[in-house]
Amino acid sequence: MATSMQLPNSRTEADGSAVIRVLSYNIRSMRDDTAALARVITACAPDLVLVQEAPLFFRWRKKLARLAAASGQVILSGGGTAAGPALLCSLRATVERTEDVLLPLTPGLHRRGFATAVVRFGGARLGVLSCHLSLQKEERQAQGAMLLDRLAGMGVEHAVAGGDLNERPGGPTFRSLSAGLQDGWAVAPRGGEHTWTRDEPHRRIDAIFATRNVEVLGCGVPLGHPGVTEHDLRAATDHLPVLAALRVPAS
Repeated sequence: MATSMQLPNSRTEADGSAVIRVLSYNIRSMRDDTAALARVITACAPDLVLVQEAPLFFRWRKKLARLAAASGQVILSGGGTAAGPALLCSLRATVERTEDVLLPLTPGLHRRGFATAVVRFGGARLGVLSCHLSLQKEERQAQGAMLLDRLAGMGVEHAVAGGDLNERPGGPTFRSLSAGLQDGWAVAPRGGEHTWTRDEPHRRIDAIFATRNVEVLGCGVPLGHPGVTEHDLRAATDHLPVLAALRVPAS
């Protein structure tokens, strides 16, 4: 499917900056092989996991907590309270604040939301946002604008956002996000590109974005990443994850 992936390990630099790993993953409400899902997350060794389609209904908090524990993470924010997006983090993160945001509801369409947080890794302070945008073009464009507004209003110099955009890079929402932020795959492609492989042609509809002052060291589907098998990727959910290594300056 693509080249293998090798990314830097997480670390704190002498100048207070931090190298972190960020994973964005649509987990399809944990309806598939949750053991495979946990193995993929664990092998990627992320500092932050930007989840889409977290469980929403019966015992959703317990289900998400089990996934976090099985993959060496803790729940940061989101889930049912953000209409699906959620954030997990490693114990390396120091949490400053969290906020779950419900977006305006279009009658007849699914409710959407953002899971957001401000965290620190060493001397680096970072805003974080997980999203799952609409299937409907006009609503998706409005949500993309809200995403940029939300990041701008978080009061942070450095930020990362990611999720299931339900749109390919040529689409208007993807283009507007790429104009305001760095598209990780476009800046430093590693591993695989396509995140939706159930239909032909395969498509990249999931992405990780970062503000311009964050250095993207590598970003893509973790094909060939140590410990990540194609069997687990196929069994875990109907999307492939996106993994990025970022260097965040000290704040």
